[in-house]
Amino acid sequence: MTAKKIKTVEADRAQYINYQKKAEEFYMAMLQAEKSGHWNAVGLNAVHCAISMADALLVKFAGIRSISNDHMVVVEVIKQNLDVRDMQNKLNSLLHVLAKKSLIEYDSVPFSKNDASDIAKQAERFYLWVRGELLR
Repeated sequence: MTAKKIKTVEADRAQYINYQKKAEEFYMAMLQAEKSGHWNAVGLNAVHCAISMADALLVKFAGIRSISNDHMVVVEVIKQNLDVRDMQNKLNSLLHVLAKKSLIEYDSVPFSKNDASDIAKQAERFYLWVRGELLR
């Protein structure tokens, strides 16, 4: 069985900084929302922070980004295009965050303080790790 082709587009590697800046804004908004007790906003900003950092990582080191409607496939794009030997636990953090996207956006059940704390922790792990990688 062959692997399904994931939709990507080429990207100018220098543009990674734009995705990193977006991620930083989402990260800061996530922290502010957490201080304010806006748990749904924590969750959604965590998701967008993680997606933007994944884009920054792929753009800088592979010159591509995913354009799939399914945000979960970005993990597979990273695995296919980057040396992932030492990043499985970081990719697990990314998966954890992305898995909550639909729940936060579309479910009628509000995000709780515990949910927000958990997703913020996972998003922060991924954000800080990618930020360090981008400095290489």
